[in-house]
Amino acid sequence: MRTSMAALMIVVLAAAGCSSPPAEPATPVAPVVLPGKPGETGEVVRPDQVDPNRTRETPNSADVDYMTMMIPHHQQAILMTDLVAAKTSDEQVRAIAGRIAVTQDAEIQLISDWLTKYGKPVPGSAEHSGHGEHASMPGMATPEQLNALRAANGSEFDKLFLSLMITHHQGALTMAEGQLSGGVETKAQEFAQDVITGQSAEIERMRALSTK
Repeated sequence: MRTSMAALMIVVLAAAGCSSPPAEPATPVAPVVLPGKPGETGEVVRPDQVDPNRTRETPNSADVDYMTMMIPHHQQAILMTDLVAAKTSDEQVRAIAGRIAVTQDAEIQLISDWLTKYGKPVPGSAEHSGHGEHASMPGMATPEQLNALRAANGSEFDKLFLSLMITHHQGALTMAEGQLSGGVETKAQEFAQDVITGQSAEIERMRALSTK
């Protein structure tokens, strides 16, 4: 009897030793979030769905056209703000003009660096007057409007300056919205979104000044 029990114990222990340990649960695969354009929700995909060639660092023609056009567009705004100091004593008008000049001057440098990085020509400073092909860009003042602004003084200047600059900013918003829908490069997209945010706020301030 003892021999039979011993044999049984050996069989049980052997069976236990040969059994496989419980399988470890499979490690869940983390999803990958592909960033969208500024203001858009990112796309969630499986790792095997990620395109290794996907990039937002290579600009397309919409990116290049937008960034190139924004230099003369900004330069015309600075041309108008340069007239303010000698034409008006309104401190609020001077303040908003100063803000526009500083912001857009810095943005011109940013755009110039971007164009240079991608081997694209940077428009010359002589192209800011609104003549030629740039006159067709949204919001650009005509040569006649610029001459009228140069000839105005005091409250007449303030009214015309604010009117032209609001229109100019609205044109910049139109261009930025086109960039967000057609461009792909990250920095150009971020720049367009910053233009929309900053210039929308400035439009509201200028509208308030023009009705005071």
